Amino acid sequence: MITEESVLEVLKQVAYPGFSRDIVSFGLVRECRVENSDIHVRLEVTSGDAKIPGQIKKSAEHALRVMDGVGDVHVSIVVSKKEAPKSNAASSLPEQSEMEGVKHIVAVASGKGGVGKSTFVSNLACAINALLHEKGLGEGKVGIMDCDIYGPSIPLMMGIGGRPEIEDNMIYPMLGHGVKVMSMGFLVDEGSPIIWRGPMVMKAIQQFTHQVKWGELEFMLIDLPPGTGDAQISLTQTLRLDGALIVTTPQAAAYTVARRGAGLFDKVEVPLLGVAENMSYLELPVTGEKHYLFGQDGGKHIAEDLGTELLGQIPLEQDLREGGDRGIPQVIANPESSASQAFRHIASKLIEQVEKS
Repeated sequence: MITEESVLEVLKQVAYPGFSRDIVSFGLVRECRVENSDIHVRLEVTSGDAKIPGQIKKSAEHALRVMDGVGDVHVSIVVSKKEAPKSNAASSLPEQSEMEGVKHIVAVASGKGGVGKSTFVSNLACAINALLHEKGLGEGKVGIMDCDIYGPSIPLMMGIGGRPEIEDNMIYPMLGHGVKVMSMGFLVDEGSPIIWRGPMVMKAIQQFTHQVKWGELEFMLIDLPPGTGDAQISLTQTLRLDGALIVTTPQAAAYTVARRGAGLFDKVEVPLLGVAENMSYLELPVTGEKHYLFGQDGGKHIAEDLGTELLGQIPLEQDLREGGDRGIPQVIANPESSASQAFRHIASKLIEQVEKS
């Protein structure tokens, strides 16, 4: 028997053109009726691309017509147009919102895994927190939203354990080194695999944005997972971001993928604030000589290609890695190290970029 619920389940298999997310989760289905075996569906799309509505209608009709016992399928689509959108696909998506009390929100992305992005985010947050504290803004004005749902490592790197407090259906973020943190790592048992499909990932991110009591923050850094999947799309369409920071390593395998990942932000009209190069070189402790183990100037090349700025280069340091394993970021453990100074420089440049944008 065909029901409205079964029709919606089928429509969840219809992806919005150019995205992995489906038309149901994007809120395009405004009416769904079943009369005997006939199906009536009304869709609403806001797009400046005349091809998009037709593609959606055709895909929806094809998906519904293969249902067992279906009669006639009627799919109508109402199209609204926005003036001169930069990204046709992005313009059809739900309106972005702001986080109450959070002044600036910056997404940190890499495109490729293994570039040390979470280590970078934890140290950068501590560096920004230190700079804001020096300006007299106090502690707890910086937050990290760990959106790497499948591999949450920020709790380990920030030295935070346990479960967050929940009051009146609101979650209170944990605090580590003066930085507020929310992560899936706080909500699941250690070692338990997170086997979630796209809609559950998007729901978790929406919970992090709207059901966490962040309080008053000057800066929110969002640690995105590698790639350009559901987490990235959901976040960029849920929140109004000040911009994105791209993290790469010097080697071509990293910066070519990072360039592709940066294309997502252009598509959803999120400005690029700059590029940071991690694992840039190994500096010999006695002579100060630099060895470029993973190549040289990869960050510079991608910044030039993307038309943005190289904010800084982070050297390879054993203490930097060990600090992450101990839960004490290098910026806290040894603020005078070369890596810590590089993080402070990037933090200062990022603050400047955000205020400028």
